[in-house]
Amino acid sequence: MKLSKSIKVLGIALAVAVLASPTAYANIALTGAGATFPGPIIEACKAGYNKETGNTFTYGLGGSGAGRTASDKQTGIVNFSDTPHLAARAGVIHLPIVAGPIAVMYNIGNSKPLYLSPATVAGIFGGTITKWNDPKIVADNNRSVKEVLYRTDGKGNTIKDKAGQPVVLREVTRKIRYTLPNKPIKVVYRSDSSGTTGAFTAALNGAAPEVWTKAGNNAFGSTFPGSLNDKANLGRITGASGSAAVAAAAAKTPYSVTYAESAYAKDNGLAIANIKNEAGNFQAPTSGGVSAFLGAAKIADNGIVTFDYKTKEPGSYLFGTTSYALVDTKQKDAATAKAVRDLLTYFLDPKCPQTDPSQDFTVITGPLRDINLKLIARITN
Repeated sequence: MKLSKSIKVLGIALAVAVLASPTAYANIALTGAGATFPGPIIEACKAGYNKETGNTFTYGLGGSGAGRTASDKQTGIVNFSDTPHLAARAGVIHLPIVAGPIAVMYNIGNSKPLYLSPATVAGIFGGTITKWNDPKIVADNNRSVKEVLYRTDGKGNTIKDKAGQPVVLREVTRKIRYTLPNKPIKVVYRSDSSGTTGAFTAALNGAAPEVWTKAGNNAFGSTFPGSLNDKANLGRITGASGSAAVAAAAAKTPYSVTYAESAYAKDNGLAIANIKNEAGNFQAPTSGGVSAFLGAAKIADNGIVTFDYKTKEPGSYLFGTTSYALVDTKQKDAATAKAVRDLLTYFLDPKCPQTDPSQDFTVITGPLRDINLKLIARITN
């Protein structure tokens, strides 16, 4: 089933009927762990969930690998993984209830956005482009570029039409010139088992397979096209565990580059790149750009999303992704089951991502919303 373009933003929405019956101050304490990608939105929304239901949600940021382990060992009730957990226990379902952009962020002493093609990004992180003034980076950043801008409200939320599609404000063309430093590129990658790494490297392989020659993988070393132990890479390509850690490391390291959720770039004062898509446009990591990218995706009845990295949708941001809540359909009692349904429903409500629009998480609509609601309804005792 092809996702309609009404899904053109990742994020979160909800049926009125589901929202109308939150648990009335049941004081259920839900726990979970896993992916760092949904961490900022969980932090932003947990107070609202508590206020509406009386329940709490405590979430530990350990990476997608930790989320899958917690699900396997049943040490958390609502765990998250940014990539599908294909070896999940029977009865565990995937709910793609959070979505947004993975940003390419860097520290070169200039806040101007870089413009990068997927092949250039793949070369940077794959170790074949090692200087900031490499001819490929220079060529990307000294030219005319096109970009689609989406209409937003006064709070920064992307405005959609009646069909759920983000409303285009205008298309712009600008000439850019960027003098780049003659300095080695310091790459910082996720050293833990990371769904962000899995999604990012899957996009590199899907959009630039001639450069990023291996399939995406949650372990950066396993998907890296060459060898991290090559002499040229030692000390220049380094790892850190978790999105907060890679962003903090990049902020402290001049001429560095890393990848993480947009919110981490803003928290650490890092600049963010615009990424070229198959339509030839360079798009920023915004909810509107992710929404356009998701319009070309496919979604299975089990909630697992397959992305189209070659889509020619003009406003697509190719490093968009979802994060899956891993949940058992059978909970220990009716009160816990309802608390879980209420939590997932709250994440799907537009007011959750709109709590902090600057994070660029988006409101899920269309077929992805419908699949989520069907999956949530399966959670019982």
